[in-house]
Amino acid sequence: MYNEMVVMGVILARAGSRGLPDKCIRDLMGRAVIEYTFDHAAASRTLTAVLLTTDSEPAKVLARRAGIEVVDRPSELAGETATVDAAARHAVAGWEAGHQTRVDIVVLLYGNVPIRADGLIDLAVERLIDTGADSVRSVAPVSKQHPDWVHRLDGDRMSQFRPNSIYRRQDLEPLFYHDGAVVALTRDALFAATATPQDHQAFLGQDRRALIQSCEDTVDIDEPIDLYLAEALMRARSEPAHAGSC
Repeated sequence: MYNEMVVMGVILARAGSRGLPDKCIRDLMGRAVIEYTFDHAAASRTLTAVLLTTDSEPAKVLARRAGIEVVDRPSELAGETATVDAAARHAVAGWEAGHQTRVDIVVLLYGNVPIRADGLIDLAVERLIDTGADSVRSVAPVSKQHPDWVHRLDGDRMSQFRPNSIYRRQDLEPLFYHDGAVVALTRDALFAATATPQDHQAFLGQDRRALIQSCEDTVDIDEPIDLYLAEALMRARSEPAHAGSC
């Protein structure tokens, strides 16, 4: 059944970034950060097409070199206030018009994520199809920054964000954050979101599912320190006895 569907991988990258400008083309162990996402997309069994939407000229060059189709991301969809779903809709609609083919599933891959677990893209697509959900996202467990262990500050006076007396990590309610590795969603959910522009999560649909990962399975490059973390994890993964936990 999977082979009958058009599963579009949309790689998203912006040239600008307040935390780390041009982060998608920063060097990471001799390669641009975004090239690792190209590899992840190429290794997927379920993606039937892949394109990059970006305003970064160097990223466009790297994509074409890798055989990936490029969509020029207009300035109004590349600023700090632009939404991911708007950029994805622009890319998908352009591809559909050019190829005269309708997409069934859209897989969002951020170009500043150089580390993903093997097979994660395919797991997300398969979970989406098997469950009939609107979207599937990869998540990782919240640890020391759990809401029950964070505080508000009034000057230096502390008040609990959520009143509690929990002191053991084992007693914390399991909570998860979206780690940015993959978002798989139906085309219908992506485009239906235009009906509720005030809801910036609407593109995820009503039925939202999760793939749980370890916190070390993904690194999202937003700050310079993230590059060092990604390099450390890549080196650790190359060691035969590598194992770890959050």
